[in-house]
Amino acid sequence: MDGKKRSDITPGCRVAIVLKKDQRTGALTTGRVKDILTKSPTHPHGIKVRLESGEVGRVKEIYAGD
Repeated sequence: MDGKKRSDITPGCRVAIVLKKDQRTGALTTGRVKDILTKSPTHPHGIKVRLESGEVGRVKEIYAGD
């Protein structure tokens, strides 16, 4: 899953996000979702979340079965 649909993401699921500072390089950061920050049901660049580590970014990949 690519992280563009809010319904695919739940708190506690493991995801890969792109931080604002990494948008040019596309470097991914992995972690577990603490909060979902995007209110709309979809977003073309990925749903914005806050990880348990406190980092904020847009979801690029959702790890299934986690």
